[in-house]
Amino acid sequence: MPFLTAAVLAAFVGYAGAWYFEYVEGNFALLLFLATIVTGVYWVAERLWYLPRRRRAAAALEAHAARRNQRLSAQGIAPVDAELEEAKHRMLAQPWWLDWTAGLFPVIVAVFVLRSFLFEPFKIPSGSMIPTLLVGDLILVNKFTYGLRVPVLNTRLTEGTRPQRGDVMVFRYPPKPSLDYIKRVVGVPGDEVAYLNKRLTINGKPVEVKQLQDFFEADAMRYFKHFEERFGDGAHRILNDDERPAFVPGVEDFPFRQNCRYSVEGVVCKVPEGHYFMMGDNRDNSLDSRYWGFVPDRNIVGKAFLIWMNFGNLKRIGSFE
Repeated sequence: MPFLTAAVLAAFVGYAGAWYFEYVEGNFALLLFLATIVTGVYWVAERLWYLPRRRRAAAALEAHAARRNQRLSAQGIAPVDAELEEAKHRMLAQPWWLDWTAGLFPVIVAVFVLRSFLFEPFKIPSGSMIPTLLVGDLILVNKFTYGLRVPVLNTRLTEGTRPQRGDVMVFRYPPKPSLDYIKRVVGVPGDEVAYLNKRLTINGKPVEVKQLQDFFEADAMRYFKHFEERFGDGAHRILNDDERPAFVPGVEDFPFRQNCRYSVEGVVCKVPEGHYFMMGDNRDNSLDSRYWGFVPDRNIVGKAFLIWMNFGNLKRIGSFE
């Protein structure tokens, strides 16, 4: 077993290393699921087989020492038991290969359950959601609001609530599902979404917009047009870049591409059933549904709701719209 365990651990380390150096396309959910299964098997084997064997061996040692002491006492010799407890401790201790498998199972299964069914942390890598979310924000994503899903397969277990316009949602990037993206839901199934001349219209009704003071973007070292956009009772802020044209360049071919009409003014799309239209709040600096299409329901990860840390700016901590 030590050799088999060493090979299994080496495989995990090798996969993680290949992922880190980008030799393979990693899947953390799959890696965590496999780690839970492997360590769980060792944990069960430890409870049902290895630990009882060690306990029986320690009991046998103790019984042997008791018989020896009884014989020595009968001969008038004082027994010496100084090393008995240390020997029992060594016999009951887990070997290294169980320490690194069964010993880690409670921690791994707790992380697996928490990450798969409750909350998952993410780090914002780009500026596509400025001014709502900044580069370096560490956020929490609610995994049960939209319904619990089977880990790895991502099939729905419970209904939950459907994504609503205005939600900030994490999802698997449709052209490359191993990547997680974060954008705002602007179109739900059945909606006709129009983004023409940098103004959003849903089902023929312009979304309410109020202009704010220009926003200074520190990384770009320049000011951008700054607006408050409102969906129903909720409001959020968006940016526009006057130097960018209204048309959408470099559009990819994607499923239901025929539902969209592109022009020099922008794009109009009819959202198909079971899909969502996503846009970044930094409207002219966001690679979103305008470019690569709709997000299918099976790609949904969860609803972002909290900034739990930003090491460069602790004032960022808290909820957001």
